[in-house]
Amino acid sequence: MTRAIRFERVGGPEVLQLQTVELPPPAAGEATIRHAAIGLNFIDVYHRTGLYPLPLPAGIGLEAAGVVEAVGEGVTEVAVGDRVAYAGGPVGAYAEARNLPAHRLLRLPEEIFFDTAAAMMLQGLTAAYLLRRTYRVQPGDAVLIHAAAGGVGLIACQWARALGATVIGTVGSPAKAELARAHGCQHVIDYSREDFAARVRDITGGAGVAVVYDGVGKDTFAGSLDCLRPLGMMVSYGNASGPVPPVDLVQLSQKGSLFITRPTLMTYTARREDLLALGEELFAVVADGRVRIEVHQRYALADAAHAHRDLEARRTTGSTIFLP
Repeated sequence: MTRAIRFERVGGPEVLQLQTVELPPPAAGEATIRHAAIGLNFIDVYHRTGLYPLPLPAGIGLEAAGVVEAVGEGVTEVAVGDRVAYAGGPVGAYAEARNLPAHRLLRLPEEIFFDTAAAMMLQGLTAAYLLRRTYRVQPGDAVLIHAAAGGVGLIACQWARALGATVIGTVGSPAKAELARAHGCQHVIDYSREDFAARVRDITGGAGVAVVYDGVGKDTFAGSLDCLRPLGMMVSYGNASGPVPPVDLVQLSQKGSLFITRPTLMTYTARREDLLALGEELFAVVADGRVRIEVHQRYALADAAHAHRDLEARRTTGSTIFLP
């Protein structure tokens, strides 16, 4: 038996319930992980509200770190006692322990602690595929990163700066502006007070940016297109403010033959070799200090509903974890 957060209907944070559930031995190809820390991410809200539907009743959560307690038949990727972390499906990370397909697990370097790993896996692997695969940032590129003080934003700003980019970020408050500046963001725009598209044009001398990384969605999408240089890349990877409305493709030609994509971590890490490669890049930049992972909030697993309320109210910054 183990304890896990589950929900039987979609809705507000109150639907999240701590339950005692069965934990069978790992099946063939699986490993049992005893969690030391669990990550909180906005996609968890999408699952809870039904924006990204799950078969109900369901568990929740997509990242955690811990120790392998047992392995099923045929497992070669990890061994009992290994320190591991993971991000992505299947859902169910809000638990004291769980079984997972072993091919989704990454061995942790000794210099990366469990709290750090749980705080960085989903957000860090997201930053990795955004910056190194979806649009490969080059020295001299100007990039726009929305929600620069959020979990993905703080990692992406540091990483993009280390790659030699001019980093422009948007935030929603003066406090978050200071946080973004402290994490590599050279030009910070408070979109609650400024027209961010006009400011981006000013900063870039009218040229626009090579790429926009937009996890905000509805509130920033239209303005983001106006920030791009000709042949620029619009990367819409989240919907924190709501789903993006339908796109008129003619706008892309009118605004400079723009590219647009809606990527997911699950696609970019579907093959184990891709997961291992992105994980290696992420671990390297964290281990050598180019990217600092800061856990700004910690909650008990039983307080999952409280954590979701804080996240949706934008009372959180950086990374948040649960301690089982």
